[in-house]
Amino acid sequence: MIDWQDFEKVDMRVGRIVAVEDFPEARKPAWKLRIDFGPEIGEKRSSAQITNYAREQLEGRLVVAVVNFPPRQIGPVRSEVLVLGAVADEHPVLLLEPDEGSQPGDRVA
Repeated sequence: MIDWQDFEKVDMRVGRIVAVEDFPEARKPAWKLRIDFGPEIGEKRSSAQITNYAREQLEGRLVVAVVNFPPRQIGPVRSEVLVLGAVADEHPVLLLEPDEGSQPGDRVA
């Protein structure tokens, strides 16, 4: 169990995927993403195992990500944020998507 103060440390923000690149070096199929989190945070990079989405489904899409984890080196990619999705053993990752009207940089609470 965590308490409320622990939860408040997690900075989850709305971002817009602005670029999707192939990631052939990944051990498991993945995309390299560039995500815009608005003027306060700017653009960040992420590696995401969400290959059940076509590039066209991802570009321009709003997502939710944790923006205050330390960067993680994944092969040649420095992943700066963790894109959030629902995960089940028998299903692919399903991205969390904010409702219409959300803007890059909006805080998720």
